[in-house]
Amino acid sequence: MVYDPSLSRRTFFCSLFLIFTIFLPVVSLAETEAEIKAKEDALRAKLLVVDQEIVVQKKLVQTQQKETASITRDVNILTGKINTAQLNIQSKKITIEKLSGNIVEKVKTINVLDDKLATQKQTLAELLRQTRETDNRSFLEVVLANEKMSDLFVDLGRFQFIEKSTQKSLDEFRQTKNLTEQEKADLQKKQDAERDAKKAIETEKARTERLNKEKKVYLAVSKDQEAAYKEILAKKQKEQQAIRSALFSLRNAANITFGQAYDYAKGVQVKLGVRPAFLLAIITQESNLGKNVGTCNRPQDSKKWTDILPGPDARQMYLSLGKSCKKATTKCSSRDDQTPFLEIMKSLGRDPEGTPLSCPILSAGPFGGAMGPAQFIPSTWAMLKDRIAGALGKSIADPWAPQDAFMASGIYLSDLGADAGSYSAEIRAACKYYGSGGSSCSYGNQVMDLAANYDKQIDVLQNN
Repeated sequence: MVYDPSLSRRTFFCSLFLIFTIFLPVVSLAETEAEIKAKEDALRAKLLVVDQEIVVQKKLVQTQQKETASITRDVNILTGKINTAQLNIQSKKITIEKLSGNIVEKVKTINVLDDKLATQKQTLAELLRQTRETDNRSFLEVVLANEKMSDLFVDLGRFQFIEKSTQKSLDEFRQTKNLTEQEKADLQKKQDAERDAKKAIETEKARTERLNKEKKVYLAVSKDQEAAYKEILAKKQKEQQAIRSALFSLRNAANITFGQAYDYAKGVQVKLGVRPAFLLAIITQESNLGKNVGTCNRPQDSKKWTDILPGPDARQMYLSLGKSCKKATTKCSSRDDQTPFLEIMKSLGRDPEGTPLSCPILSAGPFGGAMGPAQFIPSTWAMLKDRIAGALGKSIADPWAPQDAFMASGIYLSDLGADAGSYSAEIRAACKYYGSGGSSCSYGNQVMDLAANYDKQIDVLQNN
């Protein structure tokens, strides 16, 4: 390439212009910080008042529950619960209003940062192009191309300027990129919080509707009709007993009552913070999946544990083939489940032959072998077994024991973030539990629907 000294100054000023475009302040047409703060302060004050009213209503309900049973007492309790639910709805609406403003501002900020990143990319690309041009020329070429010594120093100065400008541009690009990623992560949190608030409103509205129906029943009974009141109480107790004694179906384990399942779930909540209705929904969903795929390794089954569990050979083949593992053979897996399965069987004193395991799900590949109600594969159970046993105060955890299975699912779900208790955290944890990931999936949606139904049953059990 022939070098033209006359280009030096033009390129210098071109580079200078590019650098200035990076550091120009960003002008936003959004609301001023003072206006945004004023709105947030007003909403925060409203929210504080509502939250204080919720505390008052809850205390009133607790006080009334200690009184002798009567129609008036029960009507007052229901009224307090309805008021609490309505205040919760009001609180969530204020939260949504507050979040909506924040989300709008976040989106505007991200758009500005995205535009800035695009400009910086172009600038950086141009500077890198110029850097490559200078790097491709030797010092001797630079000297020979300049007739005057002054031109030589101008040219060398230009090289140094481009080099420094490139570094500055790269640093600024990294900073903007990091800031953009932080803003997007913060936006995701606010969007999750908004979705959680909307789901909470749906739940509280449904609860208010149920409480109002119950209240109407009490109001229809005269205070003098003691027999009618007792009939209402008996009906309520019968409904509660029916829920507690209903069978809670489990996969590859003896069925238990809903009351037992709820007690196990409450025990998990105390230890780990995972919501009972959500945990019950996960266990139910896993048992439903188990029923859909059938069973393996029982005496009457053709497929045994050696057929459905990947072993050391499958693991070794995976290490040899890498990404081409699935294309090359069906007997290739990233895990060895046979070894931990035999260890689990030995620790429990079980015979590996005949112990029920879930068959493979055809869409998921050739391997299966999930164990017990929680449907854990042996390698995953092996990682959690000590934590499960420790939480339950026992020496050995058994994947086929219902209480152990509940605790196992609770530990795994807690590790996945379900202990946060919000709708977003739970559905995300459910999707990860299934292995699909993301913030929404069909498995997670089904789990959340089940959890909503369990919430209603738990509400009845707690209604006193």
